[in-house]
Amino acid sequence: TVGENGVILKLDPTLVDVRKEIPPPADFILYQNYPNPFNPRTVIGYQLSVSGNISLKVYDILGNTIATLVDEYKPAGSYEVEFEASSLASGVYFYQLKASDFISTKKMILMK
Repeated sequence: TVGENGVILKLDPTLVDVRKEIPPPADFILYQNYPNPFNPRTVIGYQLSVSGNISLKVYDILGNTIATLVDEYKPAGSYEVEFEASSLASGVYFYQLKASDFISTKKMILMK
């Protein structure tokens, strides 16, 4: 084909596809939420090194379960979930990721 200003373009039939192999994450990681402090939404990121059943829950300062954000089988990879807290009071909350033998808890602050 001929392109703009008479440039001749030629198709190379040997190039079929370009893929970049992304290796699975090496570790389980629970990231700090952002923004923190937040009002009324925040994003929680996590990384899974192997597939499996996982649970991501939010707790109040007394240890009561406020929300279950994820409770299902997930393949290895990186994920983000949004937490909507407009119906909650200002204060300190905790979120915990359980995956296989991994458990991690982080603190977040809701400021209205």
